[in-house]
Amino acid sequence: MPRTRAASVPCMNAAEEQNAAHPRFAEALRELGLDDLPSQIRRFPDATRTAAEAAAAIGCELSQICKSLIFAADGVPVLVLMDGASRVDLELVRTELGAEKVTRARANLVRETTGYAIGGVPPFGHRTKTRVLADRSLLDHDIVWAAAGTPYAVFPMDPKTLITHAGATLVDVRDRTE
Repeated sequence: MPRTRAASVPCMNAAEEQNAAHPRFAEALRELGLDDLPSQIRRFPDATRTAAEAAAAIGCELSQICKSLIFAADGVPVLVLMDGASRVDLELVRTELGAEKVTRARANLVRETTGYAIGGVPPFGHRTKTRVLADRSLLDHDIVWAAAGTPYAVFPMDPKTLITHAGATLVDVRDRTE
């Protein structure tokens, strides 16, 4: 009888299951005194890079996802926290910052600024200190879900606490033409 090889199935070991967050983000949680948050992080077998993927995996409304988006305002990185159902109005961001030009940051700038890949950028715990704007639409929910440093992990938090820990300024930068 021929021998068959067992299929290689990726799985998490006990340490990975216990710490689903990116190590930099896990360290930020400790520094912020959010020691209970790691136990609330959910890790999914499939990527949740987009707000729609995250909402489907969690089973929540799209608007309950907190997107962490990096833009370049006159070449300087800025983080915008936006609900998952909305788009950022770059003109409103430009006006808010008093910038001449605001563009979507390229992947390499996102990684250099935050230390995370697009699709896994959390709202805080970044490699560098950046200006942060949070759209008021996040306050429409009791709980929002944000990336925990990887495209596979998310965490829940009330939006006021999230905005405070991100050091964000509350603004209205949602595109209203949708």
